[in-house]
Amino acid sequence: MKIKFLLLAFAAVVMFLGNSAEAQSVAITNARIVTVSGSTIQTGSVVIRDGLIEAVGADVRVPADARVIDGTGLTVYPGLIDTASTLGMPAPAGQQGGGGPGGGGAAAQRPPLDGISNYPVGLRPEFQAADVFKSGDSQFEAVRNAGITTAVITGRTGIFTGASLVANLAGDRVSAMIIRSPASQNFSYRTIGGGQYPASLIGTFSAFRQLLHDAKRQQEIERLHAADPRGLRRPEADASLTALYPVINGQMPIVFNANTEREIVRTLDLAREFNLKAVISGGHEAWKQAARIKEQNVPVLVSLNFPKGTAPSAPEADPDNLSTLRMRAETPKGAARLVQAGVKIAFQTGDLTNVNDVFTNLGYAIDEGLSADAALRAFTLSGAEIFGVDNLTGSVEKGKIANLVVTRGDVFAKERTVTHVIVDGKVFEQKERPAAQPGRGRGPQGPGQPGQPSAASLGGTYSITIEVPGESMPATLVITSTGTTFTGQLRTAMGNSEIQNGRITGNSFSFSAVVPYGGVSINIDVTGSVTGNAISGTINTDQGAVPFSGTRNP
Repeated sequence: MKIKFLLLAFAAVVMFLGNSAEAQSVAITNARIVTVSGSTIQTGSVVIRDGLIEAVGADVRVPADARVIDGTGLTVYPGLIDTASTLGMPAPAGQQGGGGPGGGGAAAQRPPLDGISNYPVGLRPEFQAADVFKSGDSQFEAVRNAGITTAVITGRTGIFTGASLVANLAGDRVSAMIIRSPASQNFSYRTIGGGQYPASLIGTFSAFRQLLHDAKRQQEIERLHAADPRGLRRPEADASLTALYPVINGQMPIVFNANTEREIVRTLDLAREFNLKAVISGGHEAWKQAARIKEQNVPVLVSLNFPKGTAPSAPEADPDNLSTLRMRAETPKGAARLVQAGVKIAFQTGDLTNVNDVFTNLGYAIDEGLSADAALRAFTLSGAEIFGVDNLTGSVEKGKIANLVVTRGDVFAKERTVTHVIVDGKVFEQKERPAAQPGRGRGPQGPGQPGQPSAASLGGTYSITIEVPGESMPATLVITSTGTTFTGQLRTAMGNSEIQNGRITGNSFSFSAVVPYGGVSINIDVTGSVTGNAISGTINTDQGAVPFSGTRNP
């Protein structure tokens, strides 16, 4: 009977969490709402249901079943969009270090891919990023916590880095994360190296032109053969050429990774010669060709990975030359110059390893004349427009995907605090740091604070009770802490769930887990605190919550 009771209790909590997630909504109330696509709502509400924005406005009715987030003093923005990223993409076999010019050489080290192509590895646009993209919330956590909810994902190597996808940065299934795939074709001014053609940038330029000519010819041969095959030799299949049909037909944008003025001029020449729907990515020196870029209506995905000075390896090392110094000084001014010329821009992180550098460099661009409104649009709706997903995301509008970032302070201000990030309707709540107080060691999260236990003291095994409506379910929570992170398990009568994304701040903690039940999995987010040996907190879904409490075992 006891086991039966436990099973029924656990079933009750799963049913409560799972079913309420479908029935309930989330409402952010009393907040300032910057829609980007329209006027700013000074005080209003956003209602979210089933991953979509159900309503937004100053006089929105909050549903009775809503989980309410009080937005007093907060501002709601669209989630930020990184328009060129390799997040979720596995490192290529044999690759050592990063790419950059000549980075396509890594492709030559890989064994030939299986498939139908008459072109060498590195010159194969049929590669699909979606085929190798990896899901899992933890790998996206740092950029998501900064407010980036969506990214355009590309391959890492080759002259053609393949077809990109647009994905939301949350989820444990790739199929649920993808917004659009393929989203664009992608090309870099690299070489294959290893003695293979093309081994020079002039060769790369020539190889690209030849591929496009070959694709045009192949498409025409296939058209004629399909119309009347009699007397015509059957056309030979080639996946590399077929992948370029949407590009040569103007149905898909092709993104050129181009930073120097020479690369940008070559890109514009190619776009004009083949009537391509071209996009420039990187664009450090795009401002030098701003008038022509505007004339040809080519958007620029401005990299926020600005050129940096290199530390000399020895005191006698040569300093940076004048052209390098000039590029470093002029690049932060580029975004403002492009906008002033009427060029559509969006932003990309340039795969910066420290997401804080993204906002630091964006601050430099704003200091150099880019308006905050133009910066916000470039980081949201413009990126969505360039990749054809602006009817789905990029602004705070009814019917769009609920990709939002909620901040205390302006979204790009140095003193901003991100309080909530919402991706596909899933709420990621951030813990706000208390203001630093004098005489307390290393600050609000440092050691030596009176009344605050160290991270290590939260470790242990806790007997807890989960208060399901109408029932109480016993469980065990195991915390193994390492600094400000921890691992462990949530153990119930139905099985063990591994702790994911365990974080400790002072005497508070948070983690996520996947709870198995009846052949399905329920995602939960847990927040709590420890005072002495007492523990308490809440088990959350996107829409509902149940409390728990207990004590540490001796």
